Amino acid sequence: MWRHLSRSKKMLATATLAGGVGTAYYAYEQSHPRNVYLSALKHQEKAMGSLSTIQKLMPRSVAFAEAIQQQQQLDKEDTWQAPSREEMLNRLKAGKQYDLLIVGGGATGTGTALDAATRGLNVALVERDDFASGTSSRSTKLVHGGVRYLQKAIMELDYEQYKLVVEALHERKVFLDIAPYLSSQLPIMLPVYKWWQIPYYWVGCKMYDLFAGREALESSYFLTRSKALEAFPMLKKDELVGALVYYDGQHNDARMNVALAITAAYHGATVANHCEVLDLTKNEQGHVDGAVLKDTLTGDQWTVKAKGVINATGPFTDGLRKMDDKTNAEIVAPSSGVHIILPNYYSPRNMGLLDPATSDGRVIFFLPWQGNTIAGTTDSPTEVTQNPLPKEDEVQWILEEVSHYLSADVKVRRSDVLAAWSGIRPLVRDPHAKNTQSLVRNHMINVSENKLITIAGGKWTTYRAMAMETVDKAIEVFDLKPTDVCHTDKVMLLGSKGYSSTMFIRLVQEFGMDTEVAHHLGNSYGSRAWVVGSIADPTTVSWPTYGNRIAPNYPYVESEVRYAVRQEYACTAVDVLARRTRLAFLNAEAALQSLPRVIEIMSEELKWDKARQVEEYEKAASFLVTMGLAANRTESSA
Repeated sequence: MWRHLSRSKKMLATATLAGGVGTAYYAYEQSHPRNVYLSALKHQEKAMGSLSTIQKLMPRSVAFAEAIQQQQQLDKEDTWQAPSREEMLNRLKAGKQYDLLIVGGGATGTGTALDAATRGLNVALVERDDFASGTSSRSTKLVHGGVRYLQKAIMELDYEQYKLVVEALHERKVFLDIAPYLSSQLPIMLPVYKWWQIPYYWVGCKMYDLFAGREALESSYFLTRSKALEAFPMLKKDELVGALVYYDGQHNDARMNVALAITAAYHGATVANHCEVLDLTKNEQGHVDGAVLKDTLTGDQWTVKAKGVINATGPFTDGLRKMDDKTNAEIVAPSSGVHIILPNYYSPRNMGLLDPATSDGRVIFFLPWQGNTIAGTTDSPTEVTQNPLPKEDEVQWILEEVSHYLSADVKVRRSDVLAAWSGIRPLVRDPHAKNTQSLVRNHMINVSENKLITIAGGKWTTYRAMAMETVDKAIEVFDLKPTDVCHTDKVMLLGSKGYSSTMFIRLVQEFGMDTEVAHHLGNSYGSRAWVVGSIADPTTVSWPTYGNRIAPNYPYVESEVRYAVRQEYACTAVDVLARRTRLAFLNAEAALQSLPRVIEIMSEELKWDKARQVEEYEKAASFLVTMGLAANRTESSA
């Protein structure tokens, strides 16, 4: 048996036997590796008394003792069980007053909840739909400083634009540090088709590096024509003279949003999705002091009180402002951004592309993401709706622009579009500005006469800075007493501690997973992938022995569906397909095909009856139409 054990397992066995609990190690070998491994450590610690006792028994194994101490800290996060949604709702119904009630479960809302909770404030967050159900799951997936802002800062000598770029570049570095498994560096190519553009783009890329200072990612560099085609073989060869490559960040936006919500809960916040605000309550002075809530899944209604309420509802900002005061001016100027997903053969796996000057002057990105290729975005006025439909003319415009940069060998076809969606960017006007029609360049924090705080605008990259400013303002306005200062630039999201880029190897070895599945779990859950792996999901083949896929060509497995329900507050099939896994965003047809099995698993977990299963199928199928699925497909699948 020993020759099959890793060094750490042998050391664990030795230490456990020394404590008289050898059976724990035997159980580790005979049953599930991760669960009993953790159990063995706990039994060992109990038997030996303390870390100092271990050191006395094993004086030459101080390194092992230190490893146990470090493991115990990691285990606390790795094995932490999230309070159930029912527990969260019971907290909200308990009648106690919170320091803050945050409305909106997008990037800004969950980021604000995490900031407040880590400062020691008693905070609650409610979301009408699901975490990341709006704009926060429909981004370009970039963590970036903004090359467009950089261009304006330089060309127009605009100091405000310069500050925006510098702040975003700083936040980009923090973002990549606190969520290493959900974000990474991505090289992005700027193809050059005129010789005179080379120095122009080169200076721009170097300025981008310079503005980041010590927090810069990899340095930008120039590629000759041959090297550019080697790095991006699909690129159009005609008249190409070379390319510049610069680095930005990329992330899994919806999973990042869910991780923020779960991490806030880990630090003591009360978070509840599918919980709608029906009205705001006010005290004798007329100040907002709570809200009337409704559980959209059961219809239950109740009131929750708080010293202050924060409006972080993104495109729906004006709706809550009108609840505060019907005379409040509308401040959101919604803009639609459409993205499409293409097969992976449209781009290399490790290189993106930026077209800084499209036919109508807009910028378009063409990026590898989650094994496919994402292209977008458009920018046009729109109406605020829950699930906006991507307009066909905008999908066609993106395809047309993409075709300008690709080789003639790559025939850009409408039928290659696997998914398409529209996100609403909430551009905002400052109601206190002299010119109330002008849009603010970044984000805006507004305090109404009735002391409703609204945070609006901004972008994914700067969510943390926005949250910090919002909590600072709340502390000032509501006279709150935090026990700590803001330190979210150091707070690792759950799953980050203990994560490494090679942990997928251990997942393959321990569980018998397919390599692609192990990669995916590591990059979606970090060290919490061990918890996912502890959920039984045996296959019926000799290899892999673990992980039944819900869609044949994608690495999402059935145990993820159960984990999403048990640990991540997934309450509907759409929650799972769109925001716990990303299948709906990657391939709407594949999501439709997987829908019956996802509903079956969720029914086992949540005890759905037949009527609820039918309802879930119909709602999910309708949602998939907003993700680019042909409407007639839902009819034929019904």
